[in-house]
Amino acid sequence: MAASSSSLVQWLINPRKNWFARQHMKAVSGRLKRYGLRYDDLYDPYYDLDIKEALARLPREVVDARNQRLKRAMDLSMKHEYLSEDLQMRISLVPLSLF
Repeated sequence: MAASSSSLVQWLINPRKNWFARQHMKAVSGRLKRYGLRYDDLYDPYYDLDIKEALARLPREVVDARNQRLKRAMDLSMKHEYLSEDLQMRISLVPLSLF
């Protein structure tokens, strides 16, 4: 019973398999873009050990860029501002991280 419910939950939240999860991911990504964040930046290394290990294996420059995006997003949020349109476009053109 637990295995089947676990697989159902995994299917529900996986954007590659579920259309609704994919639409939710697009909507959230659009809102995150205003702050200069990517969807992958939401993964918390303190919550999931696999994320912590993935961040440890990434090149230092990628981790530093992620941390800088998070700091900038917190700053913009505190100021109740959004990232300028030209910076939003530049960030969306950069390749995604290796998650």
